[in-house]
Amino acid sequence: MSDIVHVSTDDYNKAGFSNVMGWGTKPALILIDVCKAYWTEGSPLDISSNPEGARSPDSMRRLLQSARKGGCPVIWTQVQYTHPDLLDAGLFYKKAKALAVWRTGDERKLHEPLEGLELGPSDIVIIKQYASAFFGTSLASTLNAMKVDTLVVCGVSTSGCVRASALDAMQYGFRPMVVGSACGDRSPEIHNSNMFDLNAKYADAVSEEAAVQALSAGW
Repeated sequence: MSDIVHVSTDDYNKAGFSNVMGWGTKPALILIDVCKAYWTEGSPLDISSNPEGARSPDSMRRLLQSARKGGCPVIWTQVQYTHPDLLDAGLFYKKAKALAVWRTGDERKLHEPLEGLELGPSDIVIIKQYASAFFGTSLASTLNAMKVDTLVVCGVSTSGCVRASALDAMQYGFRPMVVGSACGDRSPEIHNSNMFDLNAKYADAVSEEAAVQALSAGW
């Protein structure tokens, strides 16, 4: 593996990165792959050993409460594989055998929701097989139909499905606002590096307080 060189924030800013995209007027909240798989001891996806990752569901709950208060759309992504050999996971499964937790009928039931982070009757569920919430799904057309212009992004993991979804949100013309405290990963270094890079090029890294205020205000 080649060495990874980290440049300073000043170098990024001088090069013209890290500008503020800013909020639109019609935000929605998307919770990426939030389920027991990431916060259950013994799960291959467990991130609880990282204290910040372990605390992230509390931040997600506050965002969810704010979206409900403001009447903002709430979208959940769920990973689901129906083929017994995970052929519907394609090459992704060759890289990440932990994806087997989402095979239909898996007896560990790690796909189940966390307490306080359950679907509401008007929420939208996007079923996906790959990292991005947009890849191979109807998410973009659904957001367009609702006239959403800003996507408040939280969930797991920061370096994986959160990052991929935020990148695609920007590419599809939605303003991704990534709430770092409401995202989790396996180490602070991985989380912080990805939040830095997202904020530099593809999204705005925003505080929980800013997201709560925007979601509570609604449209």
